[in-house]
Amino acid sequence: MPIIPREQHTISRKNISKAALRVLYRLNEAGYDAYLVGGAVRDLLLGGHPKDFDVATNATPDEVKRLFRNCRLIGRRFRLAHVVYGNEIIEVATFRGASEEVGVEGDRHIVDGRIVRDNVWGTIEEDALRRDFRVNAMYYDISDFSVRDYVGGMKDLDNCVLHLIGDPATRYREDPVRMLRAVRLAAKLDFRIHPSASAPFSELGPLLSGVAPARLFDESLKMFLAGHGLKSFRMLEECKLLKFMFPATARALKRGDEALRSLIEQGLENTDARVAEGKSVTPAFLFAVLLWGEVRDLAHTWGTQGKDVNEAWARAAAHVVAEQCQRVAIPRRFTITMEEIWSLQPRFEQIQRKKVFRLLAHPRFRAAFDFLLLRAAESPAIGELGQWWAHAQQLPHETLAAALPLHQANATGEAEPARPSATRKRKRRRKPAAGKSGAG
Repeated sequence: MPIIPREQHTISRKNISKAALRVLYRLNEAGYDAYLVGGAVRDLLLGGHPKDFDVATNATPDEVKRLFRNCRLIGRRFRLAHVVYGNEIIEVATFRGASEEVGVEGDRHIVDGRIVRDNVWGTIEEDALRRDFRVNAMYYDISDFSVRDYVGGMKDLDNCVLHLIGDPATRYREDPVRMLRAVRLAAKLDFRIHPSASAPFSELGPLLSGVAPARLFDESLKMFLAGHGLKSFRMLEECKLLKFMFPATARALKRGDEALRSLIEQGLENTDARVAEGKSVTPAFLFAVLLWGEVRDLAHTWGTQGKDVNEAWARAAAHVVAEQCQRVAIPRRFTITMEEIWSLQPRFEQIQRKKVFRLLAHPRFRAAFDFLLLRAAESPAIGELGQWWAHAQQLPHETLAAALPLHQANATGEAEPARPSATRKRKRRRKPAAGKSGAG
């Protein structure tokens, strides 16, 4: 049934943002078709509370702009209208068409199967077929409060499964990021990906290496910082797509390091918990967790080759970050923090009065300490080190200073033998020349 009347679905206008309703009503009153569409409809039908509301209409972007003074047009690949109400942006898209007539090649441009521009307008039925997943292709009609479902989205919601619309291989070639969206959506909704949608991953996964790194950064934030990061990570591994986004992480895990896996999964679980509690999260800490295994192993390798410890860690961090940014463009403001978190880890082993207080005063101490606690599974010694630093932070300054040796100590606070220092040759004082005195 393509049209589901109001009494047969659960969407209520009280759960739709006022800004979205204003856009829908104004378009409808101006004689245009106007529908709430996509993830907002899906989440409302599942009883959720969408953060974003998108609108689909038969009005062109220019016609939308004429209706709303608070509107700006964006995009070349997909021409869209953004209607702004305070901090809320309602994205308005014109129905996409499926026409491939000779006269419209200037509006739709495909290179090697990938859509690089698509501004061909069409009907709502054509628009539904242009969307990615069935559950994202349902429309809420503001004129009669019905839901329109042309592709079987309601059935997929009932069965908790994700089907791709159209031929999966073709759709992934059009936009390889759809493979990541399948993983993210399945993790978010706790759905399974239908075998027809996941089968091309092994063959077409390498296409992700051709996606703009900045775009993959945005996708990684949606995956890992939206409250379902652990599920997304596990599903990326299961679908064998992790290596195309985080090759260093995939390599390190392939070596069978269970302590590293524990660190990554605990870090993601902690991040999900913070999101659920409404607390702030930072991409820098999460990326530091994901890339730790490769940085640690490289630093240890170069350290055993006789390089200075600080230099080994700096080189390892720079090498891993440079490689990762070729796939996922992590902004410099985050990579700086990541490198600081990593470089501070060996300093936790230096239990010496000046060095302890210097580390406690470091602006990245808290993040580095939290990272140290995640590393507890690496060895009993790391666990003891974390406990020592946790206790040290609770002591008054004078008490901690009195308990610390001036020279190196171990994690239990016991002094270790001081390293012998080179004997300095005392300078002999020169006698003043005859006839001269120190008074002037």
